[in-house]
Amino acid sequence: MSEHANLLRRHRAVMPSWMALNYQDPIEIVGGKGNRVTDAEGKGYLDFFTGILTNMLGYDVPEVREAVERQLATGVVHTSTAYLLRGQVELAEKIARLSGIPDAKVFFTNSGTEANETALLLAAYARRSDQVLAMRQSYHGRSFGAVGVTGNRAWTNLSYSPLNAHFLHGADRHLPQFAGMTDEQYVDACVQDLRHVLATATGGDVAALIAEPIQGVGGFTMAPDGLFAAYKSVLDEFGILFVSDEVQTGWGRTGQGFWGIDNHGVTPDMMTFAKGLGNGFAVGGVVARGDLMDGLHAIGLSTFGGNPISMAAANATLDYVLDHDLQANAAKQGATIIGGLASAAGRFPVVKEVRGKGLMFAVELADPATGEPSPPLAAALMEAARERGLLVGKGGLYGNVVRMAPPMTLTEAEAAEGLGILIASLEAVNEQATS
Repeated sequence: MSEHANLLRRHRAVMPSWMALNYQDPIEIVGGKGNRVTDAEGKGYLDFFTGILTNMLGYDVPEVREAVERQLATGVVHTSTAYLLRGQVELAEKIARLSGIPDAKVFFTNSGTEANETALLLAAYARRSDQVLAMRQSYHGRSFGAVGVTGNRAWTNLSYSPLNAHFLHGADRHLPQFAGMTDEQYVDACVQDLRHVLATATGGDVAALIAEPIQGVGGFTMAPDGLFAAYKSVLDEFGILFVSDEVQTGWGRTGQGFWGIDNHGVTPDMMTFAKGLGNGFAVGGVVARGDLMDGLHAIGLSTFGGNPISMAAANATLDYVLDHDLQANAAKQGATIIGGLASAAGRFPVVKEVRGKGLMFAVELADPATGEPSPPLAAALMEAARERGLLVGKGGLYGNVVRMAPPMTLTEAEAAEGLGILIASLEAVNEQATS
């Protein structure tokens, strides 16, 4: 048995069966530099999925590595939040300023799941209600509360939850009742449905609406720009809070705004964040109105949240994003790739839709004969791209979407290379499916 096969056997013996591995022959990544990685067999790949949107600047970035090494050299890896943490304060100041939220305060966690749990706690406490609105096809984490507001059965293990959740339309224009609607008509239909849900399915005060501006696990499905502003105008009538889950859409990735919610022209009461901020180091958090953040009466902390190592990495990462205007780069390179995919899509009956914003884009696959969602075609596209040296991800309500989020440092040459691989991979998959 080869060492690779032995590692896979050991993985399956001790890791949960529900913790899926990509590819029929899973790979072990052992090296990375720039926007490329190398597997244990020595094969190199251009990375268009970045550890699930997490290695935002790519690999072995000197500014991040040196910041972490400087902190390690002090001998202090952890102190807990019971002591002043300079890096935590500095990062919170930056995020509060960038958030646009009035009198903002920040609480750091280790992940997006923890961040969303914190936001839900703040909202439920402030409103004295367990009722929460969420979006169909959404995903907010794997914990008990976060699963309760996840609108995707593939990621939901329990029918019960500490929260009483009601799910809204907004990213499901494929449904027949919305066929042929303009953006304006669809937004109006969604708003009327929100009012109907509030009138029929809820009792008393609702705590909050939590929503992803672009749904990550949902396959980068998204509401038309302006929907959440229209929703918030209704929420404000009832005092319902709005939480924007920016775990995947933050830091300029969409190219059109520093936060995904900026595309809707509205400022939320809270935003949650994680993933890309640490460029691979574990960091998450909530930025919220100060009155909401300060409202809890019980003592709270996050043992590892705000720790010196993660804060060093996150401060360096955020500074790099701002200093190099990576939001503009995301807009430029994303337009090249999305435009190229959209132009080529008409040649491929297996492609149902190309969608995205900035460096956050997806290809939805469907059976060319029936038009039905096709997870096998999505899997085949992933394999075809890997064979050609490109790593991508998968998602979608039906598991039929290949989704991609390259490092925001992607160059023009890398964008062209990745686009070429994707089109060649689509040609191969389409030929096999239609022959």
